[in-house]
Amino acid sequence: MERLVNAFRNSVRAFGRLIRSETAFQQEVILLALAIPAAWFLSTSWRGFAVLIGAVLFLMLIEVLNTGIEAACDAVSRDFHGDIQLAKDCGSLAVLIAIVIVAGIWGAALIERITDLPL
Repeated sequence: MERLVNAFRNSVRAFGRLIRSETAFQQEVILLALAIPAAWFLSTSWRGFAVLIGAVLFLMLIEVLNTGIEAACDAVSRDFHGDIQLAKDCGSLAVLIAIVIVAGIWGAALIERITDLPL
């Protein structure tokens, strides 16, 4: 039980730090706050609602991991190094891929809602 409590404290500390200092994470928290009511009106089922919100949470997850990669790289060296640049670029690419996935899921839900045809 102590491990769970410590893990929760670490998570809260990370959330607080990200919400105070990471613009991308702040934007994604706002996106989540806007997505909850939007998904409620856009989705045609509880499953659809969960998928829409889950997609935004997935994006936030990737952003958190990207920030962790960047922080670890910066802790090693702030000087240019090809491998560090690759690690940071891969983290950014992961965020971009997540954005494309989220856009696709929300786009499909919007088309489904407008056309009234299940996808």
